[in-house]
Amino acid sequence: MDRFLGKPAHKPLSEQLAFVGFLFVALVFAVFFIMPLVWSLANSFKPAADALANPASLFSKAFSLENYRRLEHVGAGWYVYATNSVMIALGTVLLTVLISVPAGYGFSKFRFPGQSLLFILIMATMMIPFQSILTPLFLILKVLRLQNSLFGLVLIYVTFQLPFSIFMMRNAFDAVPKALIEAARIDGASQTTILRRIMLPIALPGVATVAMFAFLNSWNEFLAALIFLSDQNKFTLPIMLVNVASGIYGIIDWGALQAGIAVTMVPCILLFLLLQRYYVRGLTAGAVK
Repeated sequence: MDRFLGKPAHKPLSEQLAFVGFLFVALVFAVFFIMPLVWSLANSFKPAADALANPASLFSKAFSLENYRRLEHVGAGWYVYATNSVMIALGTVLLTVLISVPAGYGFSKFRFPGQSLLFILIMATMMIPFQSILTPLFLILKVLRLQNSLFGLVLIYVTFQLPFSIFMMRNAFDAVPKALIEAARIDGASQTTILRRIMLPIALPGVATVAMFAFLNSWNEFLAALIFLSDQNKFTLPIMLVNVASGIYGIIDWGALQAGIAVTMVPCILLFLLLQRYYVRGLTAGAVK
């Protein structure tokens, strides 16, 4: 009767208990994953002596920016490493998007001989361990005179980011009805116009997902930056963290290390919060047609 009168039906007690249990488990997992971030931020604002004496404690009686000031004296300074990381990450995002968007559009909306085989070969490169081809990559960069170059490192990151990005963009464009493209062709729109004015606005969540993955992978990558860069003024933030962690005589400067971790993770958290809505929609693009 409540259903016909428009009144909300009461859920059974078992369903309510199950929902409360789900919320409790979700809250436990959220605290479990957030606590390391909170601990790192709290230790970064401790005085250096307190952070070194008791790094396991969460809070300190005094608030200090001493640890962040100490980062200015690590190598060339944290701001130099942060600038290098930003340049590499933005360059990786730009090239990845510029290449993966038309490639994904081509695989989604065009048919040509060997299409399936070419797509499988591109996807198969994701199974190649990065560590197994470090030597060939090093030799290639040396021949191209891009060794110890930020641009050379960007090319390496883009190469390994493209297979996943092309896959994501193909799924995003597959979700767009072909009727829109046919209507645009009848109106005389070129392929470039269709891609730029019709397809891209609809597939924007996929583009945002590709951009975010490219940024996070290049921002946090350590091994390639360590091997292909030899000039200290071109190092990235992950390499700076290793230098801080090694310390003098093997003593770890916990305060400076946590300050470096905070500097490194804050841009990633802000980017994820800004693009979270597009990120979720982009991952599910093409799942249902």
